[in-house]
Amino acid sequence: MKIHILASTDRPNSYARKISEYTSQWLQSNTEASTTVFLLEDYPTEDVVSGNYGKPSPRVKEYNESFLDADGHLFVVPEYNGSYPGILKLFIDYLPFPESFFKRPVSFIGESQGAFGALRTVEHLQGVFGYRNAIVYPERTFIRRVKKHFDPEKGLDSELHQTLLENQLTGFVDFTARFPRD
Repeated sequence: MKIHILASTDRPNSYARKISEYTSQWLQSNTEASTTVFLLEDYPTEDVVSGNYGKPSPRVKEYNESFLDADGHLFVVPEYNGSYPGILKLFIDYLPFPESFFKRPVSFIGESQGAFGALRTVEHLQGVFGYRNAIVYPERTFIRRVKKHFDPEKGLDSELHQTLLENQLTGFVDFTARFPRD
């Protein structure tokens, strides 16, 4: 089973990236899933800014097809201005519609410097992915005050929150197995 993890910002050395890499390693060590981390900092934005909507360049098409070639998708999303980063919206807009996420399992981890761990961010995304007919895994993790509570080597500093994260990850693998790709 292939799970693709998206660090959903183009900010270099972001916590979304650190959490994505941590969850990738954790999943590979503790489940049967193979994982790949995708970075939106690698997304070819210069190929979409000139008004090529509906006509993706070969680089955009290759990035998208590579990302979509998975059984399930885990989005690690920082909170930007009470929602998700604009680069993530751009990325979603340039994915084929409606087939990209049609009946495909998706899961979300929100992270922020604030007290609510990107709750609003993830709720916004759940609406978008509901519209895209994805199958949204109901367990989510919200990492609040991420600089204080997350360590790239050890995970979360609270045993309770680390257990919740691990339960989400193993549960998502099991959930994804219930919806094999056609």
